[in-house]
Amino acid sequence: MKWVKFKIKTVTEAEDIIISTLYDLGLEGAQIEDKVPLTAMEKEQMFVDILPDGPEDDGIAYLSFFVEEKEDGSLEVAGEKTTTEAVLADVKRELEDLRQFMDIGEASVVVDETEDIDWINNWKQYFHQFYIDDILVIPSWENIKPEDTDKMVLHIDPGTAFGTGMHETTQLCIRQLRKFITPETELLDVGTGSGILAILSLMFGAKHAVGTDLDICAVEAVAQNCEVNGIDPAQFDMMIGNIITDKEVQDKVGYECYDIVVANILADVLVPLTPVIVHQLKKGGIYITSGIIDDKEQTVVEAVKAAGLEVLEVTYQGEWVSVTARKN
Repeated sequence: MKWVKFKIKTVTEAEDIIISTLYDLGLEGAQIEDKVPLTAMEKEQMFVDILPDGPEDDGIAYLSFFVEEKEDGSLEVAGEKTTTEAVLADVKRELEDLRQFMDIGEASVVVDETEDIDWINNWKQYFHQFYIDDILVIPSWENIKPEDTDKMVLHIDPGTAFGTGMHETTQLCIRQLRKFITPETELLDVGTGSGILAILSLMFGAKHAVGTDLDICAVEAVAQNCEVNGIDPAQFDMMIGNIITDKEVQDKVGYECYDIVVANILADVLVPLTPVIVHQLKKGGIYITSGIIDDKEQTVVEAVKAAGLEVLEVTYQGEWVSVTARKN
């Protein structure tokens, strides 16, 4: 399958209006490339496998639209047969019209051809089996090697939305969880995503886990990953909502009923989360946090102490930090 790609160079302020305008032409599903910093809301929703801050915003954006090319070289847009030249002419005309009343930057258009775009599965080429200490993490499309048959195996298919466990922040949490889990552990995983931390906790021997997330897609991801790892659905409950601000979610999760709360979230989210989540912990319960870039370590430590928790350990991997504390 071949696709024709129309790539527009513009400015970030014009992204939405250009996408909307070209949508009316029948060009849907724009790919956006820019350096705009994440908003507070976007950061709040990034619960796992968090990346450090990106490069400084230069105001430039690239918008790419893909149209399938038929065997005869024609294109089909909005149900009508057309050509690359005709689509390009339409795009340029719309851009020039927009230029009359707003800054759209250079607004150059580059046309290219690409093959075999598989929007759902293309990312799989970048995810292969790997190890977290003695744990083998493997996707469904790969086989376990003979030499790994005696290892603990975590089958994980994160999809396009959630983490795989490869990131340092997740690994820091996993190592801390192994230190504290017992057969009686009730665990709360805030921002569970693909469910990797809660699922591994159950594999380590925890009794029961609850996961919360803002993204409804986490429900299906967790269900699938529980199934492939042989986790009884009754052992893992999922809840969607913001536990920081939503009293209903807090009530549903429950108070003073968790031996361990784990949160692999940005430091800017851990600060408001900590004084809330302390009420979910049992007396003597363990609070494991990560997702903390090194220069935010003290910020999180202070938030943990301010919530009345005792800091037990601070661990490091690369530029990332994990803070483990206890409710006395």
